[in-house]
Amino acid sequence: MDRNNNNILQDSYGRDHNYLRISLVERCNLRCFYCMPAEGVPLTPKVDLMTYEEIYEIAKIFVKNGVTKIRLTGGEPLIRKDFPVILEKLASLPVELSITTNAVIIHKFIEVLKTNGVKNINLSLDTLNKEKYRKITLRDHFDTVFNNLLRLEKEGFNVKINVVLIRGVNDEELLEFIHLTRNLPVSVRFIEFMPFDGNNWDMSKMVSYKEIMETVVSSFEEGSVERLQDASNDTAKNYRIKGYAGSFAVISSVTNPFCDSCNRLRLTADGKLKNCLFSSSESNLLGSLRQGKPIEPVIGKAVLNKVKVRGGMDNLAKLQQPALHSQNRSMSTIGG
Repeated sequence: MDRNNNNILQDSYGRDHNYLRISLVERCNLRCFYCMPAEGVPLTPKVDLMTYEEIYEIAKIFVKNGVTKIRLTGGEPLIRKDFPVILEKLASLPVELSITTNAVIIHKFIEVLKTNGVKNINLSLDTLNKEKYRKITLRDHFDTVFNNLLRLEKEGFNVKINVVLIRGVNDEELLEFIHLTRNLPVSVRFIEFMPFDGNNWDMSKMVSYKEIMETVVSSFEEGSVERLQDASNDTAKNYRIKGYAGSFAVISSVTNPFCDSCNRLRLTADGKLKNCLFSSSESNLLGSLRQGKPIEPVIGKAVLNKVKVRGGMDNLAKLQQPALHSQNRSMSTIGG
């Protein structure tokens, strides 16, 4: 179908993109193997990264054209020294702000987040075992992160815990994470292990949506696993154990993608627009901005060129071809 010519955020399949994820920094204070290659990644020189003024100017144009939600990601967004300034600038726009973080240092930013209206926090935590946390992240911050999780909930934030489930790494903790929601009103979201450059993905390491739900249903009394209503454009399939304070969900990007309702665009820390998490193509918004050229035509072309399913990898056979997903960035430099 042809899009409305006045809507640069609508693609050729009629999908409207009102959700922008902005990566503030490529660096991270953890080294999770599924996100960053063991040897690290070549970092973009600071001069080629967006300044806070440029982040604001680009975001303002997106909001003018229909973006209503902005999520700040990284790397780890909180390690950027001017994070409070960026947050304050973006909070002046008529948009819902949220953040994805590993929560290592989030206790330093509680008041800044509250002051600027941030209510929704996605917290990355792949294990509830202190020693395993150290093996996954190569850092020893588990106690700090878990205490920060409890503090965020107590302070009134809406917390979602992102768990990348990997066979032989943390899949045996599936039920332990669900039991965490018995008394804690958070949402635990199990994410299928996805292929990105340098993370040594293969199908055998992935725990599928079907497998997750079979395990859950067989582990609880009949009728106690309740299906919840998913929000519009939600990437997750949401559930709750009857009587539990919190909920859980599965993000099945690999086995059951949600591309038909996708409303997301991604802006990397060096100002490149990605129209899909899995796409290797990028559009240089920052370059045009610095040259004094309008960026709306660049945005419009990028959105119009968005393919129907998962960056063109429309079946599992294509996902298993390393030549396709190795052309993409590592997850740490995309911004989730």
